[in-house]
Amino acid sequence: MNKKQKKTLQRIIVAGALSAALAVLFHFAALPWFVQLVLWLVPYLIIGHDVLRKAFMGIKNREIFDENFLMAVATVGAVACGEYSEGVAVMLFYQIGELFQSYAVGKSRSSITALMDIRPEVANLESADGKVEEVDPDEVPVGSVIVVKPGEKIPLDGKVLSGESTLNTAALTGESRPRSVRPGDDVISGCVNQDGVLRIETTTLYDDSTVAKILDLVENSSLKKAPVENFITKFARYYTPAVCLGALVLAVVPPLFLGGWVDWLMRALTFLVISCPCALVISIPLTFFGGIGGASKCGILVKGGNYLEALSKTRVAVFDKTGTLTKGVFKVTQAISVTGEIYDLRMMEYASLAETISNHPIAKSIVNVCPNVDRSRLTDGKEIAGQGVKATIDGHTVLVGNFKLMKAEHVDVAPYAEGDGRYGTAAYIACDGKFLGHLVISDELKPTAKHAISALHAQDVRTVMLTGDVPDVAQYVAKELGVKEVHGGLMPADKVEWVEKLLANKPPRSELVFVGDGINDAPVLMRADIGIAMGALGSDAAIEAADVVLMDDDPAKVDLAIRIACKCMRIAYENIVFALAVKALCLVLTAMGITNMWWGVFADVGVMVLAVLNATRMLYTKSYEWM
Repeated sequence: MNKKQKKTLQRIIVAGALSAALAVLFHFAALPWFVQLVLWLVPYLIIGHDVLRKAFMGIKNREIFDENFLMAVATVGAVACGEYSEGVAVMLFYQIGELFQSYAVGKSRSSITALMDIRPEVANLESADGKVEEVDPDEVPVGSVIVVKPGEKIPLDGKVLSGESTLNTAALTGESRPRSVRPGDDVISGCVNQDGVLRIETTTLYDDSTVAKILDLVENSSLKKAPVENFITKFARYYTPAVCLGALVLAVVPPLFLGGWVDWLMRALTFLVISCPCALVISIPLTFFGGIGGASKCGILVKGGNYLEALSKTRVAVFDKTGTLTKGVFKVTQAISVTGEIYDLRMMEYASLAETISNHPIAKSIVNVCPNVDRSRLTDGKEIAGQGVKATIDGHTVLVGNFKLMKAEHVDVAPYAEGDGRYGTAAYIACDGKFLGHLVISDELKPTAKHAISALHAQDVRTVMLTGDVPDVAQYVAKELGVKEVHGGLMPADKVEWVEKLLANKPPRSELVFVGDGINDAPVLMRADIGIAMGALGSDAAIEAADVVLMDDDPAKVDLAIRIACKCMRIAYENIVFALAVKALCLVLTAMGITNMWWGVFADVGVMVLAVLNATRMLYTKSYEWM
């Protein structure tokens, strides 16, 4: 508890003890009413002076209708009617409820603060003479060298210059699997260095670093309220004056015809206590706040409560392929020579040497097959755009490329067929005009991609894949994963056009999400109802373009994000229905004279406590086992 909460607790204990003592005293001793009034005012003012002050300031500032005004009118009215103990009890239980609410909200905020406690306090800046000095991360310029020791957080994004270690990315991704790094690898701020000492050259200022962007995203997420949150705010604005008017009518009109002014006034005061909208005004924002925090704990960054509500209505999920459902890392999966020999050494060396003159991702995957071959054997070479490479190796003319290159160079080769059933990109190899064989370069599926698709189907979500890859490869990947609909060979503009068509034909009152890598798919991420980006451990483009960012690039987190959103909306509506139903019932019973002020206390404080407890369930979200 903070100091304010501790003081409130002390006031509650003192006021409660005095109230109990007075109740016992007046049970055995009949004292004059003015003596009782003076004695009861002591605990009443101890526990309620701040409420009275806030109510007065609200009236002064013309912001009259709030919970302080309702409590002040109700309790002062009860005391004025001679119901001293009930007036004090209402104020006492109201303060107990407020203390509980304050503690719950504070605990929620501290949980999320601890969750996102990834901002390093210092950076170990290395000077030109090798000395290391502790400085604020804000003071480190781009291009500086920082030293990160075992157990320390990486303060800024950068590239490893020396040292090898494993990084704990749990604060960013929600997963405890370590990530190995070595010289030349990129690292991001917020990760914890577990093993060796790392020397890192910084590539960003702190304000532009991954950790700063993530913290800013989470802190500002509460500004984007869900429609149901906005509804509650507007509802309270009109609801409170309406119930005050209703209480006034209840206090004045019936006694004009039936008499019993004091009885009807007590009913009206109880009516005010019951009508206090605290349960809704506090629990609904707390639910969405907890939902965003719980999702963050699982490595899912949601930019606002409005996106959580939209996610809960998802009925169409559109996926990019490369880098989203697949790893986006090409590797040679087949190498077959014309002789039928698999992985013919001469053919592989020729292909690897020839591709060293190209920077294409496919070329790099071919080079990696024989990375240690003597490059001096390559004496000449050129890259032919859209076809492949032509090189001179050991005095021989070597061609490595697609079918167009073979045809242009008059090499007799049959087009690549299905082979072992693994679709991929074919790279044909020829030497001095003779066909040697072919390689198949494929992109691996992500381990959780198939589960991601099947989990979405279990939620009755339609899945579609849009990719720029060739249709054959797209169809193969879709079949492997179980994606219902696939369109290949698309340019970025074509993807936007397809999303437009899908948006036009989606079910009523439903939402469409697009899941991409956040860089090439930025136009589609912006056009979809909800853009979900594979964050690549915090890529700038992903965080900027998308509404939701998956920090560990796990497609299965799409299903988890939707489930978290559905749970959040379920809790929000549970609180709305429960609070309004109990209050409506108690208001009717109070108007009929069946219930008294104690029922009013339950309908206000009790309902608020139960609603807040229900809302805090959103904080306890575990990846995959959260249900």
